[in-house]
Amino acid sequence: MKEMVVISGKGGTGKTSVVAAFAALVENTVFADCDVDAPDLHLVLQPTVLERHEFKSGKTAFIDREACIGCDQCRIVCRFEAIGDDYQVSKINCEGCGACVHFCPVEAVELRENLSGQWFVSNTRFGPMVHARLGITEENSGRLVTLVRSRAKNLAVEGGKRLLIADGSPGIGCPVIASITGSDLVLVVTEPTRSGLHDMRRINELTRHFAVKTVVCINKSDINPGLASQIEEICIREGLEVVGRIPYDTDVTRAQVAGTSIIEYSEGMATQEIKKMWNRINNSIKSLDSKT
Repeated sequence: MKEMVVISGKGGTGKTSVVAAFAALVENTVFADCDVDAPDLHLVLQPTVLERHEFKSGKTAFIDREACIGCDQCRIVCRFEAIGDDYQVSKINCEGCGACVHFCPVEAVELRENLSGQWFVSNTRFGPMVHARLGITEENSGRLVTLVRSRAKNLAVEGGKRLLIADGSPGIGCPVIASITGSDLVLVVTEPTRSGLHDMRRINELTRHFAVKTVVCINKSDINPGLASQIEEICIREGLEVVGRIPYDTDVTRAQVAGTSIIEYSEGMATQEIKKMWNRINNSIKSLDSKT
C-alpha cells in the first residue's frame, strides 16, 4: 500500500478539487481528509458516516463557584486574562497552564480535558474515507491529522487497498508536517500567481527536508502563462516533475455547485488534463513499487 498526499503552499489553489477528481478515477483506494481545520472533501464525496469518535485535546480551567471564596488570586496570576469578574473561565483565552489551580487557596479550580472535535470513518461512492472536524479555536490539529492518517492506513491494510490518497492542509505548519511525514509521494498543487509561486517554493523546501518524493501540478495554468513557465523552470532546476497543467475551466465551478467531481460532471479541458496527470502520477507510484 502506498500513500499519496496532495498539498498546497496556500489555500484556494484547487487541491481538494484535484483529490475529488482522483477519487472518481482510481479504484481500490482509501481517502483521508487531513485538512482538519477546514475540511471540505466531504462536500464532494458526500460520505455516509459509519463511525463517529470524540477527539479530546488540551485542558481548560474550571472554577467551582460553590467552593470559590472570591479571593481573586486566580485572576491575579492568570497572564491570559481568561477569568472574568464573575469567575467564569473563557475557553478561548485559557491556555491550560494550571497557574490558577496551583495558587487557589481552597482548591476550587481544576483543569478539565477539552472536547476539541470529532473524527469519522465513512463510506463514499468511491470507497472508504476517514475525516475529521476540529472545533473553532482548538489546538493540536497535527495530532488529529496523525490520528486520521493512522486510521486510514489501517483501513487500507485491512481492506487490501492499493493506495491511500490524503487531502492535506495548505501552508507549511504542523498539520502539513503531520500529513506528509512518512508518506510515499507528495503532489503540490500550485497556481501561476506570485503568492502561488512563493508558497510552492516554501512547501518544496519542506518536502525536501523530509525526503519525500514530490511532483507538481499547475492549476489554472493558462491564466498567466509567463508565471506558469517560470514555475516549470524552477521545478526543472530543483529536480521536480511537473505532472499536470490544468487549464482554467468554468465546469470545475459548476461541478462544485452540483456537489460532484469534475470527472463526473464534464469531459472538458480540465477533465482531460487531470486524466493525463493521473497516468503520470500512477507511473511514479509504480516506480516506487519497483524500488521496494
